[in-house]
Amino acid sequence: MAEPLTSTDEIREAVRRRYADAAGRSARGAYPEMREAEATAGGCCGSGDATGVFGGELYSEAQTAGATGSAVASSLGCGVPTAVAQLSEGEAVLDLGSGAGADVLISARRVGPTGRAYGLDMTEEMLELARANQREAGVDNVEWLQGTIESIPLPEASVDVVISNCVINLSADKAQVLREIARVLRPGGRVAISDVIADPGLDPAVRADMAQWTGCIAGALTRAEYERLLAAAGLEEVEIQETHRVHESAGAAIVRARRPA
Repeated sequence: MAEPLTSTDEIREAVRRRYADAAGRSARGAYPEMREAEATAGGCCGSGDATGVFGGELYSEAQTAGATGSAVASSLGCGVPTAVAQLSEGEAVLDLGSGAGADVLISARRVGPTGRAYGLDMTEEMLELARANQREAGVDNVEWLQGTIESIPLPEASVDVVISNCVINLSADKAQVLREIARVLRPGGRVAISDVIADPGLDPAVRADMAQWTGCIAGALTRAEYERLLAAAGLEEVEIQETHRVHESAGAAIVRARRPA
């Protein structure tokens, strides 16, 4: 029987346990085992979508420049936010839910030594894995932060770009996450997020299932909800484009927006 959803704290702890387990498997190099565990637990990124592609397989070789093979293989994302973030030399970029660090390391190379790439994750096991990948990559312009995406440990107007890969759907307070994104963005700063977008009318039984929540489906916003919350956070130029299906009732999408200049 599906485990029912309960409090915000319990949802957060369930997400933390699930991705700590994934980090442990990745640290052992057990990538097929990690993906099988995701599929068994109902994760969208490991269940096989309409294209049969997920995680690191979504990246072309050219898109992984700067990241280690282990960081890319450890990805449980639903897209490639760095492919649309249009990063430039000298920019500061923040990755929410940075996991094993693939998107942070890719970003660090693109913004160069005069730029900065921050990776924020609440799971110590993932941060340890990310630090190991940074050492292997040999990059210095990276900073790892431990914390939650609902309370980003950075000052107001401190980054040019916020990216994220299949993480915001895991939060139990997405409105607060989007307000925090708007807060840390500099005027004119931009959002380039890969996330899961639910179809209208997603089955209430799926919405109430903890495994489906930690697997990226139950907590996903609809397109209309995402657009409304982005606007309420003070972001504009909102664009949401589906890329592929990850569930019979949800698709992966690129979400873009901008803080007014």
